[in-house]
Amino acid sequence: MKKKQIIGIVVAAVMFIITCAASMLTNGLMERIFGSVSSEILAGGIEFSAPSEDYIAVVTVAGTIQEQTATGLFDTVEGYQHTTTMDYINQLMGDSSNKGILLYVDSPGGTVYESEELYDKLIEYKEVTGNPIWCYMAHYAASGGYMASVAADRIYANQNTTTGSIGVILSGYDLSGLYEKLGIQYFSITSGANKDSSQMTPEQMDIYQTQVDECYTRFVEKVADGRGMTEDQVLSLADGRTYTAQQALENGLIDEIGSYEEVCGQMAAEMGVDTFYQPTAEDSFLASLFSKAESVIPKSEAQILKETAEEMESGVLMYYAEQLQ
Repeated sequence: MKKKQIIGIVVAAVMFIITCAASMLTNGLMERIFGSVSSEILAGGIEFSAPSEDYIAVVTVAGTIQEQTATGLFDTVEGYQHTTTMDYINQLMGDSSNKGILLYVDSPGGTVYESEELYDKLIEYKEVTGNPIWCYMAHYAASGGYMASVAADRIYANQNTTTGSIGVILSGYDLSGLYEKLGIQYFSITSGANKDSSQMTPEQMDIYQTQVDECYTRFVEKVADGRGMTEDQVLSLADGRTYTAQQALENGLIDEIGSYEEVCGQMAAEMGVDTFYQPTAEDSFLASLFSKAESVIPKSEAQILKETAEEMESGVLMYYAEQLQ
């Protein structure tokens, strides 16, 4: 390793020790002065410390809905964090001071697994608590983002929101032509004709189409249930296209167009609750420090190949809206 890299790692380690020691001393002092603080640590190291008075919880779904990416203290928090969000909603279900959820959605959707799990958790929250969920759509609330939204009792959208895209996509790459040009020979030894899908056959396309159709049926059912529509009404809108806020309003996909401030005001007035709460997840000094240290360490070939593969289509079932560049 280069001298500069070694120095960077040593500095990071020293700062870690100093910060941990300072944190322990500070926590001890605070406990002596104020007593222990009642709070919970959510997945990803985010603190849940809700107010003692009645409050409305803001649940943010921003970015691609997918597996958890930030796991602890040394991770910078970027985008939607699934496990943290699920843990947060679980905490709300056990807190008598919580009187409802304001769901803030700014997402083009994501994986079928996490999108449906989020929807189911929101429905569970309403069933367990009897509390309402209102939804505000920001830039995007499309595909899996729209699925989460239909769990709400009321849906509001910004006038410039893009929503809809009710549908499912499963995609990938056939690289055989590229391999041939590069002189690379691909082979696989399989237990059955449909185990290898690197070169899709018509039979395999039919197999995967049945899986897409199954997920699509569930999506349509959720929209119909959430919006009080018949499945035929939803099917007439669910060809994968996106809608503007005005188009969504005219087609019954949302309830009202307004700003975030207007939604907060209406919800607070109707429920008689003025306090809104959301756990904050500011990047810590240590997270920034270790992120910078990581950036100076050269990546291995395996890391580069892994990151390249992740940038390509995954072959995973998705409730996702492709965004025009």
